[in-house]
Amino acid sequence: MERGSNPVGPRKDDEMKHELEGYLRSGQHTHVEEGNDPEPPADDDISVDPGGSVPPPGPERDGARADAETQSLRLKMARHLERAVFPADRQTVLDVLQAHHAPDTVLEAARRLPDSGTYANVTEVVAAVDGDRRQAR
Repeated sequence: MERGSNPVGPRKDDEMKHELEGYLRSGQHTHVEEGNDPEPPADDDISVDPGGSVPPPGPERDGARADAETQSLRLKMARHLERAVFPADRQTVLDVLQAHHAPDTVLEAARRLPDSGTYANVTEVVAAVDGDRRQAR
């Protein structure tokens, strides 16, 4: 009988030894850590061909690029135009963008807005700018 300061009895020692047996024999963790497992793809993820190459520029590629530019412009304008501004005309949009120190690209796009017209939100402003840009092509 051993007398010491061990707070665990012999039965608990044997149980702990049994739990650690696999770890001690293998030399690595026996339990899977969930944080290290790769996450399965979501339903709405874009499928990517790992061996594929970048498609050459073409009409459908240019359309995707134009959509990305439109989305980028919309996000930039939304950062500088608050909801309280709308409904707004061209001059109000320009004044608010200048007051919020919007980037030059956003100001140039807003300057292409038609003089007549009232816009209910940022989406309508970008649609008017985008329509003007597509007519110029």
